[in-house]
Amino acid sequence: MRSKLLTMFSAGALLLASGCSEDFLETEPTQFISSEQIQEATEKNPELQEANIAGLYATMIATGTGGTNLRHTDFGQKNYDIFSDMLSSDMVLAGVTYGWYSNISQMNATIDFTSITNYMVWRYYYRIIFGANNIIDSFGGNDVVPESESAKAIVGQAKTMRAHSYFYLAQLMQEGYDPSAPILPLYTGVTEEPAPLAPASEIYDLIVSDLQDGISLMENFNRESRSAVNQDIAKALLAYTYGFLGDNDAEVVRLTREIIETGGYPLTDSEATLGGFNSLESSPSWMWGVDLTSDNGLDLVSWWGQMDLFTYSYAWAGDPKTIDEGLYNQIPEDDVRKQQWVDAYGSGVLYPINKFYDPGRTVAGQRNVVTDYVYMRVDEMYLLHAEYAAKSGDEARAQEVLKMFLAERLPDASYVDGLSGQDLLDEIYLQTRIEFWGEGKSYLAMNRNRATVTRGANHLSFAGESFSYDDDRLSFEVPQSEVQNNPNITQQ
Repeated sequence: MRSKLLTMFSAGALLLASGCSEDFLETEPTQFISSEQIQEATEKNPELQEANIAGLYATMIATGTGGTNLRHTDFGQKNYDIFSDMLSSDMVLAGVTYGWYSNISQMNATIDFTSITNYMVWRYYYRIIFGANNIIDSFGGNDVVPESESAKAIVGQAKTMRAHSYFYLAQLMQEGYDPSAPILPLYTGVTEEPAPLAPASEIYDLIVSDLQDGISLMENFNRESRSAVNQDIAKALLAYTYGFLGDNDAEVVRLTREIIETGGYPLTDSEATLGGFNSLESSPSWMWGVDLTSDNGLDLVSWWGQMDLFTYSYAWAGDPKTIDEGLYNQIPEDDVRKQQWVDAYGSGVLYPINKFYDPGRTVAGQRNVVTDYVYMRVDEMYLLHAEYAAKSGDEARAQEVLKMFLAERLPDASYVDGLSGQDLLDEIYLQTRIEFWGEGKSYLAMNRNRATVTRGANHLSFAGESFSYDDDRLSFEVPQSEVQNNPNITQQ
C-alpha cells in the first residue's frame, strides 16, 4: 500500500493541484477535461477516483500543503497538531534558537489576520475539502448513493475526509461555540463562486451528515492500509463532533463502545507506551496513521524533525518541545508515562525521548524520516467513552472503562472508585491530557470541556497565566488573503 499511495498521489495530484493557487477557488480540475467528462468516466470506472483519494491522504503528510515553500512548519496534519497542542498550553516551546512556533507559543499569529500562519491553517484544510468535493462531484454530487461497493467506499472516504477538515477548521477558527456565529465558507461541491461565512450550526450539520454518510457508505469497506479512513474513523470523528456539540451524549457512548468492542484494536499497553510511537506496523492500537518510508522524502521539515531529539532537525538543534510543568507534576511517580520525559542534558528541559523517538536513538541520527505518523489511537475512544458515560450519568461505566485504560499505566487504579461528579470528569480530562501529549488531542478536549488552562512555570511566554478555551488568542483568524479575494467576507 505504501508504494501504491506514492504512485497514486502523482495521478491524484492533478485534481488537488487545482487548489494550489493564491485563490483556492479555482474550480476546474484540469484544463483538458471537463467536470462532465470526469463524471461520465467515473460512472463507467469508479476506480479512477482511487488516485484522488490517495491524493487526499498524501496531502496530509506533504510539505508545502499550507501554501508556503520555505516555512519549516508547513508539513501537513501533524503541524496543526503541534499548533493545537501549544495553544492548549500542554506543549511548551522550550527554546527559540530558530524560532519556529514562537508566534504560536507567544499567541501573536492567532490575533493577526495578516500572519501567514492563519493562511496555512486555512489553505491546508480547504485544499483537502476542495479535493474531496471534486471526488464527490465526480460521482454525481452529495445526494448520490453509488451502486457498487467500490464506489460507495470512495465516496464514503471523501465525505469523511471533508468532514475531518471542516471539523478541524471549525475547532481552530471559532472562539468557543456559538451556533449562529458565521465562521467559515461552506462548500459542498465544486463552484466558481466564493461563499460567504456560514454559521457554525451549518458547518457542524454538514460534518454530522458527511460522517453519517461515511459510516453507511463504508459498511463493507475493508481498507488495505490504516493510512485510509474507514467506518471506524468516521464513527470516531462523529463521536468527537457530538461530544463537542454537547447535545447527544448517548450517541458518543454508543459510537465509542462499538469501536472498542468490535474494532479489534487493543489498548496501548505499558510496553508500547514507552515504545517510541514510531511504527504503524507494530502498533495495533493505532486506528489511523501512515507508514512513512524514505520515498516520502521527509527530512528536517517534518513532525519528527520538530519533536524528536534523535532526528536531525529543530528539536535537537535548539527548539525542543516539552510538557507543561503543571501537567507533568500531576503524573504520579509510579505511572509508566512519567518515564516518557527525560532531562536529557541536565538543563531542566524534559525531552519526550521515551515517547517519540527514532529507534536508532542516536542524537540527530535520523536524516531521512522513516518513523511513522499516528493520527488516531483506540485509547482515545476509551477515554471519550468514559467521559460521556460520566456526562450521561452512568458513572459506574465511566469508572470501569477508566480503570481498564489505567491498568496498563498505573499499578493500582482503585482510587477511581472513589471519584464521582466533577471530580470524575476532571480525572478523565487529566488522563486525556497526559495520554495524548504531543498527539494533537488536548486542544479538542479543552474545547469539548469548555476548560480554562493555566500555563506552567516553564513556559517562555505567559507563564502562570490562565486562558479560557474561548479566548481570542486560542483560535485563528480568517486570513488576509481570503478577506481580500472573497467579496463576501470583510475583516472581522
